[in-house]
Amino acid sequence: MSSIPYRSKYALALALACAAPLGFAQSSRKTAGKGDYYMYVGTYTRAKSKGIYAWRFHAADGSLQSIGLVAETSNPSFLAVSPNGRFLYAANEDSRYEGQPTGTVSAFAIDAATGNLKALNKVVSKGAGPCHVSLDPNGKFVFVANYNSGSIASFPVHADGSLGEAVGFDQHSGSSVNPQRQRGPHAHSVVASPDGRFLLSADLGLDEVLVYKMGADGALTPNDPPFGKVAPGSGPRHIAFSRDGKFVYVVSEMVPGVTVFRYNAARGSLESIQAIPSLPEDYSGNKSGAEIAVSPNGRFVYSSNRGADSIAAFAIDRSKGTLTAAGRFPSGGKTPRNFAIDPTGKWLFAAHQDSDSIVEFRIDEKTGALTPLDQKLEAGAPVCVVFVAAP
Repeated sequence: MSSIPYRSKYALALALACAAPLGFAQSSRKTAGKGDYYMYVGTYTRAKSKGIYAWRFHAADGSLQSIGLVAETSNPSFLAVSPNGRFLYAANEDSRYEGQPTGTVSAFAIDAATGNLKALNKVVSKGAGPCHVSLDPNGKFVFVANYNSGSIASFPVHADGSLGEAVGFDQHSGSSVNPQRQRGPHAHSVVASPDGRFLLSADLGLDEVLVYKMGADGALTPNDPPFGKVAPGSGPRHIAFSRDGKFVYVVSEMVPGVTVFRYNAARGSLESIQAIPSLPEDYSGNKSGAEIAVSPNGRFVYSSNRGADSIAAFAIDRSKGTLTAAGRFPSGGKTPRNFAIDPTGKWLFAAHQDSDSIVEFRIDEKTGALTPLDQKLEAGAPVCVVFVAAP
């Protein structure tokens, strides 16, 4: 379960990390002419944070320059960038808004010249505790997962980037085996299929990855079959597609590890083919899986472990889709709730919610190994990192 201001730390989701449909950060498909990007960081707005912060990132050497606070907004815990790189959306992870039991989703326009954000509008998320936001491949709809309420919703994107009221909604129902954490549904993420025909939602409370058909108008209809299952008590959290779209990787929170599904793009169906742990069998500390991402070269899957404060790497068998452990690396801070791989695939940024820091790693693109850089970025309660190409 996500750690948010009104939940306890362990009662608990880069980018290319904030789980993108193709497994890399919610980044723009636009190519930066100078190899520069804006790196946006979503936070919990506690004592050290007021909203969304940004840096200018130079992919050639991994260096960054701080831009500072670019949008003041409440608990923008998860961010997503439109495919054209012009707009940014934030899930405002609150339990109430204007007296109602719901959070909100905020829309912003990106100033390409400066990286600053201009607020466009805000809509209710149709449920409490929205913890994940994403877009369809064409940028026509924004999707949100409401953790506390166990529901998901879709919203149309207007020509100016602002959001309309919800056009699709589904209230999850049911429970699973853990009486403390799975007494009801807890939608934790929503990710569109690469072709935009289906929407997948990992629900921690149900031990299911629910699948929906997406209508041209943004309506959501349960698929047939309606879901894929993970092992009881696992608590699925975030989703990443393989680069070829043939496999789906799901990180679980309660039993940290990755479940591999074979994905049938024609039917939108999921077939479980492997479950691999992200922590050693003899690990006795706090166990809490968090983020998952596929490297841009399609060779590796990464997942983060809170409590253990580490990032696990897995090598992908490109023909079978299955994973083999390829190393486990200290994340360099406390509670790596999120991490992101930059669009070039050379750098990984681990966001540490409970040590107010972001640590940068160099990625060995042949072995998947992570090497930390000396510098640490200071950020109050960072929980999501995304990239967009800069001029």
